[in-house]
Amino acid sequence: MSSPKTLFGFHAIGVRLKTAPESVIEIHFESSRRDARMRSFIDRAAEAKVRLIEADGLQLSKLCGSHGHQGVVARVKAIAQVTSLDELLENLEAANAELPEAQRVSPLILVLDGITDPHNLGACLRVADGAGVHAVIAPKDHAAGINATVAKVASGAAETVPYFMVTNLARTLNELKERNIWIIGTSDAATKTLYQADLKGPVALVLGAEGDGMRQLTAKTCDELVNIPMQGAVESLNVSVASGVCLYEAVRQRGFQ
Repeated sequence: MSSPKTLFGFHAIGVRLKTAPESVIEIHFESSRRDARMRSFIDRAAEAKVRLIEADGLQLSKLCGSHGHQGVVARVKAIAQVTSLDELLENLEAANAELPEAQRVSPLILVLDGITDPHNLGACLRVADGAGVHAVIAPKDHAAGINATVAKVASGAAETVPYFMVTNLARTLNELKERNIWIIGTSDAATKTLYQADLKGPVALVLGAEGDGMRQLTAKTCDELVNIPMQGAVESLNVSVASGVCLYEAVRQRGFQ
């Protein structure tokens, strides 16, 4: 059995209370906070019959290793999720096979190459959840993993978006190609814009770290490279902002599936 893990912040814990209240072992809350947001949160936790423990700010910071807890820290059980990218895609294929063609959903995958900042990863996961992304993929080396900071910034999306860290990113991209998923990378050097790309079919959007971009091998593995047009003085966007631009262009093209 997996060891309990820690979540902190209203959004991250709130999503867990909404999606899997039985997995919340206990919630420690700052007893000195009596504002409307805290009262509403405590009422939701009480309705879910979660054990509530009063604490002060210092105790909460020690529990979660951060001062950004907003006055709430939870110990939760790990939720069983799909264990591999292959399993997820096979489940999606099986689900589509049961639906009329007009109702089938094309895979939408976000690939992050070299994103090491947990705040950036958390923001990318939040955007991915909003856009209905089926999975986020990153290399095991030179990439952030899921931790309490990521979960806090993701505002619950770390619980809902499958995140797979793979040993060989280029090989994984080639395996996606074998499943007829088109690999589109973003690059400032690309001559084609994002808005000229066809994102309606099965697609994986690949983004690299701000400044460095994708690694050379990753870029070579892509089927197509596109740029995000920049009209002002800055040369690039933060990766989470770029993810939002790219993913929601896919959502727009797909007609909000």
